[in-house]
Order: sequence, then C-alpha cells, then structure tokens
Amino acid sequence: MVSQESQTLSRSLLAGALDSRLSVRDGIEEDGLGRHLDQVIAALLSQRGIEDAARACSVGTRTLIRWLKLPEFSAAYRDARRAAVSQSVARLQQATGAAVSTLLKVMVDPNTPASTKVRAADSVLDHSAKAIEIEDLEVRLTELERAAEITKDRRSK
Repeated sequence: MVSQESQTLSRSLLAGALDSRLSVRDGIEEDGLGRHLDQVIAALLSQRGIEDAARACSVGTRTLIRWLKLPEFSAAYRDARRAAVSQSVARLQQATGAAVSTLLKVMVDPNTPASTKVRAADSVLDHSAKAIEIEDLEVRLTELERAAEITKDRRSK
C-alpha cells in the first residue's frame, strides 16, 4: 500500500488541480478509478514505475495503464506532476543564495586548487550569462505580447 506520507503529499499536490477539475472524478467514476484517484496518483508520484505503483494500490498493471490513457486521469496526473516539480524548483530557488556563496568562497579561497577556482569562476560566469539571456527573452516576450494585444485591439475596432 501507499504510505500515509505519500498520500498526504499527493493530496496537497492535487488540491488545486482536482478542485478545478471537479468533473474529473465524475468522468472516471464509471471506470472504477474515482475512489482510487488520490491513492493512484500518490503511488505514481512516489513509486519507481507503473508496476510498483499498481502493486502499491492493489490494482493490476494493465488496469493502471488503461487508467493512464484516460484524458481526465492523465490531466489530473500531469497537474500533480507539475505541482511536485514546481515545489522542487521553489526549494532549489531558495538554495541559490547559499550555492552562489559557496561558489564565490571557493573561487577566492587562496587554498583552493587553481583548477577548482577556474571551474567555480566558469560556473559563475555561465549562470550569469544565462540569467541575462533569460531576462532579455522575458523583455522580448513581454514586448511581443503587448504588440499582439495592440494589433488585436485594432482589428476588433
């Protein structure tokens, strides 16, 4: 069976996704999945593969594969995966200050071997360049969206 911790994680990840998809449960109820939805998605998120997830939920592997092909279930599972990844990214972003501090300390430490200093410096430069590229893309995208909106407004008049 799926651990209580996994079920709690799944419920928190699915809260928004399933609240906005009230019809998901109704649409898949006739397939017998409705009552297992939270448990199955928790298992898929926490187990190594489909076979392990099916075993954890006490359903057949073929049944789980069939459920994965249902558009409603697939959408709920995709939303749960996005929520899990989003939480992981947020945790990584919280650690960026410490990561940068570590790189900078290594880079300026007189006891650090030269090759390690070069790798640290290269990493700092690489990430800085990528950040500038992302900022530039965001500005360009914003400008394009604004231009598209102006064009749309002109056409509708």
